Amino acid sequence: MQPVHSISLDALQEGRPRSGEQARAWCARLEAGAVLYFPETPLPIPAQDQDFLLGSSQTESTLHKNIAYKPAQDKLSGMDAQADDTTTERLATFMRWYSSSVTSFLSGFLAPYRQGWLLDYASFRPIEEDGRDLPKHRRNDLLHTDAFPTRPTRGRRILRFFHNIHPTRTRDWMVGEPFTQILGQFTPGKLAMPVSNGTLTRAAKSLASATGLAKIAPRWKRTPYDQFMHELHNAMKEDEQFQRDCVRHSFQFAPGSSWMVYTDTVPHAVLAGQFALEQTFLVDPAATVNPSTAPVAVLEKLAGARLV
Repeated sequence: MQPVHSISLDALQEGRPRSGEQARAWCARLEAGAVLYFPETPLPIPAQDQDFLLGSSQTESTLHKNIAYKPAQDKLSGMDAQADDTTTERLATFMRWYSSSVTSFLSGFLAPYRQGWLLDYASFRPIEEDGRDLPKHRRNDLLHTDAFPTRPTRGRRILRFFHNIHPTRTRDWMVGEPFTQILGQFTPGKLAMPVSNGTLTRAAKSLASATGLAKIAPRWKRTPYDQFMHELHNAMKEDEQFQRDCVRHSFQFAPGSSWMVYTDTVPHAVLAGQFALEQTFLVDPAATVNPSTAPVAVLEKLAGARLV
């Protein structure tokens, strides 16, 4: 399968698939590891909002990778300390609209998922990716699969919808080999297979202590699945030979385009680009077309045990 599959807006009918079979086919492509790409976004940004976003800047780039919008709390995080209340409120209003618009669109485009997903964070990414000065584990330009250190998914899949809002520049990505092939390069040997147990791992205990979250750790503690996925994310970024020699495909997402991908299983890296939007969903594998492709299903089969 080609890693990036382009979809024209002509393939939609009033923003939705022309049939339930087509919606399932697009879900199946995503689950198999494809990036679904709209050269022309189905969610155009109003001109006044785009002008506002392009006029935004972040000075504390070493502190925040992006500005996050948390729909459940209707709250922004990651804003510069210098940002005034008017700017903050306008960005919150826009991000509230953007999150709702993406959710509405994907509820039709990926109809099989809509009863089995959780709405997670949205983000605005105003900083140039080329040359970002970040610690290795937070770098975007190294191939990796996603895992959230303080927001374990407990087996849910990480589906992300992106939008390049830069008017003239592409957003440059690399995409790696399928998840099962990546696993074969790290297990056995570089990473131990996860072991089923109900205890908080040593790494999670240390993180809880260091961040003052020890008292609420049971709310977000990593399952064996989450711990392995977090270790895989770090191991991929730390392995210089893997980063140098692994198979990769380069792709440039055009200005005004959108794309979506399961970032928990598609190795990806962002090499260059500025001004992007993103919305994350956590999808229950039971709601997917092919549950056996979910990383939790792959790992549980290899481990011979439940991991969530």
